Amino acid sequence: MSERAQIRILSVDDHPLLREGIAAVINSQSDMQLVADAANAHDAILQFRKNRPDVTLMDLRLPDMSGVDTTIAIRREFPNARIILLTTFEGDVEIQRALEAGARGYLLKSTPPKELLEVIREVHAGKKRIPSQIAAQLAEHLSDEDLTTREVEVLRQIAEGNRNRDIGEKLFITEETVKVHVKHIMEKLGASDRTQAVAIAIRRGIIHL
Repeated sequence: MSERAQIRILSVDDHPLLREGIAAVINSQSDMQLVADAANAHDAILQFRKNRPDVTLMDLRLPDMSGVDTTIAIRREFPNARIILLTTFEGDVEIQRALEAGARGYLLKSTPPKELLEVIREVHAGKKRIPSQIAAQLAEHLSDEDLTTREVEVLRQIAEGNRNRDIGEKLFITEETVKVHVKHIMEKLGASDRTQAVAIAIRRGIIHL
């Protein structure tokens, strides 16, 4: 196949082993070519500008900025950028953010190489691709009421082990207000106590430790 017809790919991941693995998978295909790789968001944006890849594989967790924010930054400059987010993580809040940011695909790093190649080809052809188990998880929480910004702040403080009084002092609100926020957080997350609320929030990608 002529080089002009190859799908040109940028791979972004901060783990050298993963980048090498992805490079090997891509370069074994006659219709694909890895044009560049990057280990952080800053380099990813620079490499995108320089190489204008057809498809970008983007790690969700980068050392300097999240993959979602990097996707937003690239698409602000290049609205037609086709980006697939790769992650070890299935949190529905993260997936939702990724899709709102304009990601064309969302794949778990445990995906077999054959499926990764299929998704690259589909996204290059203008389609979107989300694995069924991730789609099911999105659907499960579709009707959930989102936590407010303040509730997320309170939840982060709970995750750090702070008591209501400490949280109030840190966020400049009364202890009573904190209690109200905690009550709403538990109701919205379907949690029976603070520990469970934190565990659910981490699993769904609402907060990160």
